[in-house]
Amino acid sequence: MDKNIYTTGEYFKNNPTWDVEDSSWKAKQIMKIIKDNKIEPHSICEIGCGAGEILYQLYSQMSSNVFFSGYEISPQAFELCQQRKRDRVQFYLKDLPENEKIFSDIVLAIDVFEHVEDYLGFLRKLREKGLYKIFHIPLDLSVQTILRGSPIIKARQSVGHIHYFTKETAIATLIDAGYEIIDYFYTAGSIDLPIRSFKSFLARLPRKIIYKLNKDVAVRILGGYSLMVLTK
Repeated sequence: MDKNIYTTGEYFKNNPTWDVEDSSWKAKQIMKIIKDNKIEPHSICEIGCGAGEILYQLYSQMSSNVFFSGYEISPQAFELCQQRKRDRVQFYLKDLPENEKIFSDIVLAIDVFEHVEDYLGFLRKLREKGLYKIFHIPLDLSVQTILRGSPIIKARQSVGHIHYFTKETAIATLIDAGYEIIDYFYTAGSIDLPIRSFKSFLARLPRKIIYKLNKDVAVRILGGYSLMVLTK
């Protein structure tokens, strides 16, 4: 990860809300994969927690015996986290803690490792920090993004994505880093979240129709989806 854009405020300048508006939806997807697999955690740690809203949403929905911790390298995002601190929700202005003996029932990395320069090294370190690990991975590579080109460049320039994945390469990456895949499903941010451009509006109906017929084909051709993955 080029930490400069996160620590100097450049990323914050381009993304002043730090995607807080999407956090409730992301928390809903996390709750789904936890409940589907009957996991009852007592501790949840999020690496790259941004403004902390995902953890706050989980705190609001989960049992009172669950403790939450968030790690973030951006001073601007960490400042936003302070609004969301609670008795069982703590935040730290730190990178992935290598030497600290932290271990959580669940570790979250939600839209994170596509930003990290040495993403395999990052994933191998993260593996030792919890029993279960949950990833949300944007699937930036599709037929339409490759043909157009501009969505990939936009992802690089505006939100700092420096690695791009399909479902197959995302899962292969996690396996290569030593993870056991337990469960995964697509998330449809392009359909569930508010429309942000006219092009997104035009693509919404075809995405819905093709997805109902064949999920994998819709994701590969039209894109607009991410992958939620539960691992050990």
